[in-house]
Amino acid sequence: MEVLKVSAQSKAKSVAGALAAVIRENGTAELQAVGAGAVNQAIKAIAIARGYVAPNGINLVAIPAFVEILIDNEERTAIKFIVGPR
Repeated sequence: MEVLKVSAQSKAKSVAGALAAVIRENGTAELQAVGAGAVNQAIKAIAIARGYVAPNGINLVAIPAFVEILIDNEERTAIKFIVGPR
């Protein structure tokens, strides 16, 4: 499963386009976000991507979960969204 990392500075439309492309190619994708701003951009990207893939008959759902990741050799807690068709 391809992992897309989202930051607070990420443009939601750009992430949505990448997410839609990965969903069309692989069927599922994972978004990872650390911090409130990044989670906000990830959620907006998922909402926008739903509109991008809907004409293809794909209805997206997102499953949130926690994941521990390493950033600069420091363990951080991130939110991951597993995104795929219903």
